[in-house]
Amino acid sequence: MNSRMEFANGELVAQARSGNADAFRVLVDRHSRGLFRVAFRMTGNEPDAEDVVQESFLRAYRQLGKFDQRASFGTWLYRITVNCALDLVRSRKRRGEPWAADPGAEDPMQTAASGDPTPERLAFSGEVRERVADALNELSAAERAAFVLRHYEGLPIEDVSRVLGCNPGAAKHSVFRAVQKLRRALEPLVSAAK
Repeated sequence: MNSRMEFANGELVAQARSGNADAFRVLVDRHSRGLFRVAFRMTGNEPDAEDVVQESFLRAYRQLGKFDQRASFGTWLYRITVNCALDLVRSRKRRGEPWAADPGAEDPMQTAASGDPTPERLAFSGEVRERVADALNELSAAERAAFVLRHYEGLPIEDVSRVLGCNPGAAKHSVFRAVQKLRRALEPLVSAAK
């Protein structure tokens, strides 16, 4: 996040704390797309991602008084969103439910490719999506969160560690473990494509 946006966020937070609902609505509009991307990639489907984002903004609104103005508002929101998504993923595991990714669902964050894909390409991309969903299911919740923040959102390790509430070395190690597990899971597809 750039400093100009953080300054604007700070002003909006101050106004929202004073009861200005429009200021909080602007914060929601400004950050909802990024939070949805994270939630979608952690939960694997749109309905759960929408629930996570809604819960995240509800928690943020309730805890606005606890937000430290010296911190990055965007990072704080990411942390709340990751925690909400982790709560959902962990509750599924406790109930014995698999990761709820719909391998056939299109990632709403992907842009459409130019031209019509061939049937072979569609079949291969469907297989890749299914294999990635299965591999993500094998990651621990912390590994999945670290991987999504680093490789999908492009956050630097320092920001990943702040969002996850751990030191940078632990965040880097979680990303490394996730990449290794995904690499092993996808290796058969890479070999078959050669």
